Amino acid sequence: MRTALVRRTVLTASAVSLALLATACGSDKADKADSKADAKPSAPASSAAPATKGKTDADLAKLIVAQADLADHTFKEATPAEATAGAAATSDKPECKVLVQVQGFTPAGTPAGTARTKAVATPKAPAEGASEEDKLKAIMGAIGSTATAVTLASYDGKGAEEAFASVKTAGEKCTGGYSATVGADTGKVTKVSPGTAVTAGDQALALTIEGDADGEKMTTQLVVVRKGDIVATFSAVSLTGTADSPKALVDAQVKKLG
Repeated sequence: MRTALVRRTVLTASAVSLALLATACGSDKADKADSKADAKPSAPASSAAPATKGKTDADLAKLIVAQADLADHTFKEATPAEATAGAAATSDKPECKVLVQVQGFTPAGTPAGTARTKAVATPKAPAEGASEEDKLKAIMGAIGSTATAVTLASYDGKGAEEAFASVKTAGEKCTGGYSATVGADTGKVTKVSPGTAVTAGDQALALTIEGDADGEKMTTQLVVVRKGDIVATFSAVSLTGTADSPKALVDAQVKKLG
């Protein structure tokens, strides 16, 4: 069982820490051809419009979804160690690296600012006078509650569009699977496919990432939403192996972004 949990951690860098809470760079390039096609002669320096600046860490800390925004989830701050592990994660297929990293609190591209949190869906408590069987089911439900890593990243210029595009492209190129490595551990992703459709922000993408943890199937639900210069990433896992869509978190986050 311990080995399986380690393997699962490889598939999403914060899976185990998120689950414990429940019981208590890819490509950063845009399509250069399109950019050149739309290019216009440079205006004189005196009249040139300044490039759009992304939001800072402090700005995003005020915008990331929190306990006050969603009562039926339990929130906890992401640790620096979790972000470091995600940044060091890699893949045997370079084009799939971004998928490994965004699951571990590491945004695609080069953001101007970031904010991170993690949330677990609050399990339902057994009714008063519930049978021992119902109490046991409630305990198992708590252990298997979906835990989600949430990352906000803001970018200068068209960085947000480019970051979103890099994750989308990886989702299209990596359907057949890849290896994911975090630290000394390597796990196997067997399939990447479209997830439950999400309509939010200016652009939205949902992927189901299936992995193998010592013969046990584990499914991660990955949702990426772009709203203006901000890209919000939601990576949902469960120790039961099958995570629910983080729709409630997505809706609450997008609402907070305005």
